[in-house]
Amino acid sequence: MREITIPPTAGLPLQWADLLPWGADDFAVQMAVWLGVQSVQLECSGTLALMVALRSLKRLRPERSEVIAPAYTCPLVALAIAQCGLQLRLCDLRADALDMDADCLRLLCSDKTLAVLPTHLCGRAADVDAALQCARVVGAYVIEDAAQALGARSNGKSVGLKGDVGFFSLAVGKGLSTFEGGVLITRDAVLRDVLSAAGAETPFNLWWELRRSVELLGYAALYRPAGLRMAYGKPLEQALSRGNWVEAAGDDFDDFIPQHRLGAWRQAVGSKALRRLSAFQQQTAEQAKARVAQLRACGLDVLDDIAADSQGVWPVILLRLPSQQVRDAVLQAHWGDGSGLSLPFVHVLPDYGCYEHVLGAARHDDVSRARDWAQRLLAISNSPWLDDARFARVLANIQAATQG
Repeated sequence: MREITIPPTAGLPLQWADLLPWGADDFAVQMAVWLGVQSVQLECSGTLALMVALRSLKRLRPERSEVIAPAYTCPLVALAIAQCGLQLRLCDLRADALDMDADCLRLLCSDKTLAVLPTHLCGRAADVDAALQCARVVGAYVIEDAAQALGARSNGKSVGLKGDVGFFSLAVGKGLSTFEGGVLITRDAVLRDVLSAAGAETPFNLWWELRRSVELLGYAALYRPAGLRMAYGKPLEQALSRGNWVEAAGDDFDDFIPQHRLGAWRQAVGSKALRRLSAFQQQTAEQAKARVAQLRACGLDVLDDIAADSQGVWPVILLRLPSQQVRDAVLQAHWGDGSGLSLPFVHVLPDYGCYEHVLGAARHDDVSRARDWAQRLLAISNSPWLDDARFARVLANIQAATQG
């Protein structure tokens, strides 16, 4: 009998009771309490949350036009920056950590810099303090990209609060999901008002809300062992059969970014699912701790939180393999077999080709260390559905590739 297909990340499965239109708390209030903040602002996606943040900051500093982001990040970041009429600059990464290099960042920061985007990639907590130090010298803002890090904490508080603005994604596979959704937070009262005013300009769009609601129903039905082969496994196999790793990784975005309100029913679904999120994240954290120990005992380089006194979340376990050849050999052998292996992103932004039109001068930024990271990273799903026996086989396959 064919084994179940493991999702690429540890998303929180929905329960059928979540879909009922009654019994929900106010989602925004509940999320604020869960995060330990005064209030949150809900948007229809993490991408729109970033755009609302950028538009708000641009109103406060209209003379500034550049946004600095890590060279290895989601292509949607580049698309969002371009749609806000701003110019992207790409910061290379540290050789020893999946985080922006401080020396490179200092050189990029100028009186043109509107914002710097430290990124809590794959749930690992980034060094926001270093980004703050560079940004403050030139009077720039800091937006924490915590799209993949809902629930991560730094110094006992939610990530997203050290910078001026933070945002989270509620997309599929990001832990809690309303199929698409975004959450904005800030500790600054003035910024909170500006963000609220900018968000209020987003219209309600019935067609998009109906579409997302149907997609959320599909997620509830298929994000479970019996449905994942059809929803994820078959499309992945087809993309890999065409040799299209960008499509397989879900990095193939077009320029259109939907902009509408997050509807009441999807908020109700999120509210009820949120009640289970802490327990689910505790379960995945304990699983990750045990498996990270196993991986390190085999001599593998497992990525941990970059910032001290931080506790990230664990949708995946990230490895840096010895070379691109080893990483690619593992993926070619096992990416399509349902074992839960994947890539965070396939390339650094300049290497996709299809996003050159939104990169501008950033095409020429030196991103050599980030490129090395992109070529050697491998993600192992931390889904509870990847049981110990199958994880042991995944580990053996990786060991065989590294030793071969």
